[in-house]
Amino acid sequence: MLTTLASAWANLRTRRHLFAGAFVAVALGVALVASMGLGLAAAADPPAGKPQRFAQPVAVMPHDTLTVEVDRGPHRALDSKKIPHPQPVDKELLRELAELGTVHRDHLVPDAVGVDASAAAVRGVVGDRAQVLTGAARRLADPGAERDAQAVVAVRAMLGTAGGVSAFVAVFVTASTFAFVVALRRREFGLLRLAGATPGRVRRQLFTEALAVGVAASATGCALGSWGAPLLARALIDNGIAPPWFTVSGTGTPQSTSWTSWTSWPFQLAFWTGLFVAVAGAWAASRRAGRIGPVEALRDADVDTDVMPWSRRIVGAALLALGLGLTVHTLWTDPSALLKRKTYTTQPMILITAAAALAPLLVRPVLRMIRPPGAVGLLVRENAAASVRRTAAVAAPVLVTVALSGSLMGSAESVSAAKAQEASEQTNSQLIATGDALSLARRPVPGVAALSPSASTAVFVREEGTTLLRSEARAVSDPAALAATSRLPVVSGDIRHLDDRSIVVNEEWEHHRVGDRLTVWLGDGRRTTLRVAAVLAHGTGDNGAYVTMANAGAAPVDRIDVRLTPGASPAAATDALRAATSGHDVRVRTAAAWLDATHPRVKPQTRQGMLLLLGIALTYAAISLAGTQLMAASVRGRELRALRRAGATRAQVRLMLAGEALVAVAAGTALGLAVTALNLGGIAAALGLLSPESGAGAGAGLEAGVVVPWGVVSSAVGVCAVVAVGTGVLGPGWGRRNGVGEW
Repeated sequence: MLTTLASAWANLRTRRHLFAGAFVAVALGVALVASMGLGLAAAADPPAGKPQRFAQPVAVMPHDTLTVEVDRGPHRALDSKKIPHPQPVDKELLRELAELGTVHRDHLVPDAVGVDASAAAVRGVVGDRAQVLTGAARRLADPGAERDAQAVVAVRAMLGTAGGVSAFVAVFVTASTFAFVVALRRREFGLLRLAGATPGRVRRQLFTEALAVGVAASATGCALGSWGAPLLARALIDNGIAPPWFTVSGTGTPQSTSWTSWTSWPFQLAFWTGLFVAVAGAWAASRRAGRIGPVEALRDADVDTDVMPWSRRIVGAALLALGLGLTVHTLWTDPSALLKRKTYTTQPMILITAAAALAPLLVRPVLRMIRPPGAVGLLVRENAAASVRRTAAVAAPVLVTVALSGSLMGSAESVSAAKAQEASEQTNSQLIATGDALSLARRPVPGVAALSPSASTAVFVREEGTTLLRSEARAVSDPAALAATSRLPVVSGDIRHLDDRSIVVNEEWEHHRVGDRLTVWLGDGRRTTLRVAAVLAHGTGDNGAYVTMANAGAAPVDRIDVRLTPGASPAAATDALRAATSGHDVRVRTAAAWLDATHPRVKPQTRQGMLLLLGIALTYAAISLAGTQLMAASVRGRELRALRRAGATRAQVRLMLAGEALVAVAAGTALGLAVTALNLGGIAAALGLLSPESGAGAGAGLEAGVVVPWGVVSSAVGVCAVVAVGTGVLGPGWGRRNGVGEW
């Protein structure tokens, strides 16, 4: 054991140029995981702000959640959802509270009251008729509490996605880097075996080295993550993803110190993940290096022959089959699931992992299609083909970066474009008025043929008895006007038959036949039974339910769709509509302007979040790429000296090194684009399947097709090419300065 430790320590000191790349890969991966974990921990325990609406010691507000019994296996359980329009505190309760002390009401938002009385007395009067808030909990009655809660949910979703993608990139790059380090030392292992070392001795030495690098790099990564977490929070705020009050601290001084200590779960998860990946990355290669004989190892060290063990081929093929199988199965059972963010941000990882696992096998056919001109070009191609491990190690980070950029941004932009075009096809009005609590004068508006006021609300249904589902809905006052100002994708029934005892649903609902009677809960929590009057196509998922105003509780009108009479002047109608409409923040726009403002290709926050995520992944991949190139350069001294003795100038050698880097980047780009094509192909197939073959305008928006983010992909490829060429050309000079050898 002492001999193994001494040997490992000596190797770490003398081959630090090799282990530097692995150390950096592990440290950066751990830093990413730790930063994302600290961000998630902060979002899970946001700071409790001071109440702004009520200064009284007690606030009373109505229940804002709907709780329903559902089946959970053989038992019954409670499922809760937040309702958008809770009923105000009833007058009888207000009278009883007034007997305890002064009741303060907010006439602008009359959904809660402040009471000058003791909390115990108020609770005794209220019972279970409403919520009693004291202390910091009074902030829940503030008008911005819901907005802040939604912002925190958005931050959690973004950090969860970013953490998953970052962990994926970190694990993949770290494992690939360690495997490449082992592959570069195969000649050394051959000499050890020739000197009498057993396979177990070789494996133990590699494990000891990986353990030492993993522990040191993971500890460094945790420290970097602690330093980088506040910077991540600032980036989220600057890009409009997180609210201004959001803070993340890695120093142990924020609102809750339990998660900032070095024993908290973000640091524990990051540290042990880094250590596990470091050891696992060396494990597979060490087993293979320990199994082969001395002569075979020495021969294999010069020219890469069997670069992929059968175990890796089986795993890669299984992942490829799994990724394609999941896509086909989803297309067959529920095509709309492919358009959901959770699906198109996670499912592509399977195909990316499969392509990365099979990279050494896929690189060779790609290299045959790349034919650089001239003698140097021939040497570049043959070197790349002979050293498949090195080429695949350089191509792998490029593959991951290109595939992530194309798949994530392409899927998001494709789905957003389909939603925008679908909304455009379903709009049959020329003008749209928006605002808060809108109301129209009773007099007719000149030049207007139909007016359809509507309010945003929600309905809840118990799906299959096991889950309480929320469906976004619009509440309308005149179904005939709705039919005149829209082109909804109706597949059965008639939206003009909508009344106070019926509902319009889409095909995603469990019961969606015209005439079915459904038990639903409305936006204010009331339970009722409604008849299905019409059924809409599912589309991209934005075709929600429709009810009448009587079933929307206190939902205020926030939109008025307007259909003009033939020949009416849009400008004159706009002025007349603005004069006839009262409310807060009233805006009258053309339908095209409203669609551009409310249905952008990708929401700014979503795009900024995606770009931030891809920027992190690209930075990590670029640093890993540089480390791989420097490690490869450190063992090529003899090869480059042979070229110089054969008459090659330094300029020709540098040109060859640059060409090899570009060929590897091109191979990685080709494989990444192939993975992107498969992932976006699934999105295109889903959009095609969700487009009805008939129906007036139904589903026409789904024919928009896919969007390939060439700008993002080109930027990623450009960064990878610059890093690969720069480190590939300068690497031998770095090796000379570190005593690796002259050339």
